Amino acid sequence: MIVDEIREELFKLQDTKYRDFQAKLIPNIAPESVIGVRTPQLRQLAKNILKREDVGEFLAELPHKYFDENQLHGFILSGMKDFGSCLDEVKRFLPYVDNWATCDQMSPKIFKKHRAELLKSIKKWLASDRTYTVRFGIGMLMEHFLDENFAPAYPAMVAKVSSEEYYVRMMVAWYFATALAKQYEAVLPFLLENRLEPWTHNKTIQKAIESNRIPPDTKAYLRGLKIKG
Repeated sequence: MIVDEIREELFKLQDTKYRDFQAKLIPNIAPESVIGVRTPQLRQLAKNILKREDVGEFLAELPHKYFDENQLHGFILSGMKDFGSCLDEVKRFLPYVDNWATCDQMSPKIFKKHRAELLKSIKKWLASDRTYTVRFGIGMLMEHFLDENFAPAYPAMVAKVSSEEYYVRMMVAWYFATALAKQYEAVLPFLLENRLEPWTHNKTIQKAIESNRIPPDTKAYLRGLKIKG
C-alpha cells in the first residue's frame, strides 16, 4: 500500500537533529508527529510520488499521522499540472492543514495560469473559520495578486479579515508589509487611515522596516506611523 511505502521511506530519510529543531519551530503540533525529513528531500520524494498511478491513495488518506506526511502532501499538490484536479485536492486538504509550515510551503505552480478562477476560491478561503484556510487564502493573494494582477480591492479584502488567531494576524501583517514594498502608494492609506487592527498595524510596520525591499527613508517615515499605547 502506497501509504505504508511512503511512511517507510520518510523514516529512512529521518534526521533526528533536524526533527528536534523543526519541532521547536512549530509549537502547536505534537513533537512526536515530526519525523524530521529535510525539505529538499521531501520535494524530490513528492516529484517521484506524483508520477505514480496510485498517488490518489495517499492524497485520500486524511488526516495524516505525521507532520512530514502533511508536508509531502502539500508538495505533491504544488506539482500537479491539471488546475481543476489540483484545486479540488487543495480544497479537500485545507481542513486538515494544522500548521504554518505546511500552509505556507504549499504553492501550486499551476495557479499562475488560472488566476481568475483562483480568485473565486480565495474569496471563500478568506471567509473561512479555519485558521490555516484563511492564512492560505491571504498567502495566495500575496503570491499572485501583488504585481501585474494587483487591484486595490485585494488589500481591502485582507484588511477585512478579523481574527484573534496569531497565525492569521501575522499573515495579514506579512501581506501588508509585502504590499508596501510592491504597491506602496495604493497600500499606504491602510496605515494612514488606521484600517488595520492596532497589533496588525504595528506588526506590518515592523516587518516592512525589516524588509530589504523598502528604502531607508521610507522606513523612517513608516516608524512614525506606529500606534502608541
